[in-house]
Amino acid sequence: MSGERKRRAWVGDLIHDQDADRRGIVEDVRGGATWVLRPEYGPHRWTSQQPDRLRVIKTREERLRDCDT
Repeated sequence: MSGERKRRAWVGDLIHDQDADRRGIVEDVRGGATWVLRPEYGPHRWTSQQPDRLRVIKTREERLRDCDT
C-alpha cells in the first residue's frame, strides 16, 4: 500500500484513537480543531485535538455499505 494517502478521520468514520487506545466513531468536528468521539458501542464521549492520531478503521461509506452503523 505504499504511495497511498492517509485519510483524515471524519464524521461517521470508525477510528482507533492512538492516544486514548480506544476505538470509536467520529460524532462531530468542531471548528476543524476538536474531534468529538463516541465509543463504538455504549454511552460516553471523549475528544481529540490530534486528528493525525486517529487511525481510520472504516470510513462512514464503508460502514453504511456493510450495514454496521
